[in-house]
Amino acid sequence: MANKRRRSGSPASQRDTAVEPDSDANTTGLDRLSTRASKKLKQLAEHSICSPFSDFLHPSTEDVRAVYALLASHTPGGAPVLDTPPVDSNSAMTCGHTPNVIDALIGTILSQNTSSANSSAAKRELDSVFGQGEPGFEKMVNADRQTIADTIRSGGLANRKAKIIQEALVAVKKKHGRYDLQHLAAPGVTDERAMQELVSFDGVGPKTAACVLSFCLRRQAFAVDTHVFRLSKLLGWVPKTADRIGTQAHLELKIPPELKYGLHVMMVRHGRACRGCKKDGRGPCPLKDWLKERTTPHPDSEGGVKEDSGLGDPKTL
Repeated sequence: MANKRRRSGSPASQRDTAVEPDSDANTTGLDRLSTRASKKLKQLAEHSICSPFSDFLHPSTEDVRAVYALLASHTPGGAPVLDTPPVDSNSAMTCGHTPNVIDALIGTILSQNTSSANSSAAKRELDSVFGQGEPGFEKMVNADRQTIADTIRSGGLANRKAKIIQEALVAVKKKHGRYDLQHLAAPGVTDERAMQELVSFDGVGPKTAACVLSFCLRRQAFAVDTHVFRLSKLLGWVPKTADRIGTQAHLELKIPPELKYGLHVMMVRHGRACRGCKKDGRGPCPLKDWLKERTTPHPDSEGGVKEDSGLGDPKTL
């Protein structure tokens, strides 16, 4: 049976080459964007009601809650909860943790395929050179793209990210008449509607959009970054052939809404810190211990396992 949504509301080339300006002033990136956006929106709509792995039953709600509780027990202060970003915060402080939606989007774009330290440094440089808010966004739009790329060089993939940021700002101004996406924070805007607008920008995928939903708009969304993806595979929550986009689509439907934000944050933190669950890792890992315990023959059974084989393969633990 298809997995139904519980609530309303592929990485580009790594080669960092210069982006040439469009030869025809009337044929901008926005025109090409419509084709890209339509494909993303179609996929988003399909995955909002049915998992790309509709016959894959894992994870169960019980397993999700068990992993949530396990990680919370190893997290100082317990599971993190959604809170409102400080008024004076900006996304140079942390990925998307700012009340300004465009600032959060830019900060999250800069965080793609790099460390938080590198993306924060790039955002600070961007703020220093261009300023913040609408005046800063206007300066970025009117700047030579190479100037933006040079400014954010410390964050990696600078030419690509400069293009994404500049074209997103142009698209926002064209659609709304100003550099403003604060309407997405309105209570009447569903999660689906916010996701649709965010992924309509070229270079903004489901993971980036989900981060903006979680850290800026304070919505329950489950972003799948490299750490969450690796741990989801380890736990057997998605098929072995799943990619990151499919993994996020599947888990958005399988994870109870109230657990999404906290579970995402805890999985990221665990993935960064735990050496035991990294590839070829050695050392203790509470998730691996939990999986081994789940697949160990129960003393009251006749050699059977406690749970079915959809969980992570104990031979790899």
